Amino acid sequence: MTAIVMVHGAFCGGWAFEQFQAPFAAAGMQVIAPDLRGHGAGEREQGVIGVSMTDYAADVAKLCDSLPEPPVLLGHSMGGLVAQLAARRSKIRALVLLAPSPPWGVAASSLEEAATAFGVQFMGAFTSGALQPERSLMRSYSLDRLSRDDREAAIAQLRPESGQAVRETLNWWLDPFMTTSVGPGPMAVPSLVLCGERDLVHSPATAKAVAERIAADFEILPGMSHWLVGEPGWEAVAGKVLAWLEEPGLLPGRPESSQKIA
Repeated sequence: MTAIVMVHGAFCGGWAFEQFQAPFAAAGMQVIAPDLRGHGAGEREQGVIGVSMTDYAADVAKLCDSLPEPPVLLGHSMGGLVAQLAARRSKIRALVLLAPSPPWGVAASSLEEAATAFGVQFMGAFTSGALQPERSLMRSYSLDRLSRDDREAAIAQLRPESGQAVRETLNWWLDPFMTTSVGPGPMAVPSLVLCGERDLVHSPATAKAVAERIAADFEILPGMSHWLVGEPGWEAVAGKVLAWLEEPGLLPGRPESSQKIA
């Protein structure tokens, strides 16, 4: 059974894929949607303090390498950047990025993205504490197409995020260590980037630049926003991913083809 590891975005947890994982399980895949370090519902808020994107990527890479066969690795938003970094460190079968945060060297392409990155400056140059979710922004930009009840249910599950990881992601030009660099050249595995036409968190232009950086297939989804894993139309997003995975040679058994993170 081919596994698919789903990596959630900032302030979230594996719960973000509660609906989205169903079509993959129905297709016979083993779905693994872990909580990143410090993001479990029962964990202390201090669990994310000082955690780097490198730590998240190392944890995901370790999980992928622990599986019997290389999995498909899927990441959403900041989890998309974690997935890019992990893909360079572990053996995977394919890489799928949904509205991914861009790696080091890929500049923001919208005013909203630039404003968010500028706002992170006020955290302080050396902030590494637990950053509380900005719920009003999540309602307006990330969860904007959800019903009120679904939006508030998601808001209630948000967790603090590592200030260090957020700074490394949004203010990469201030990072002399190039923590979020995915290096030159395409990924060693087939890769796909999907983004919403109406996404203000990571605009289509930014997502396209990510796809070009890693030589991934790319598609803009009409009418969709940022929460591709749960907003209206998420079933079609999952269907596109599954259809792409059905391409010859991508998964075992196809034509032309021979838990929580600690």
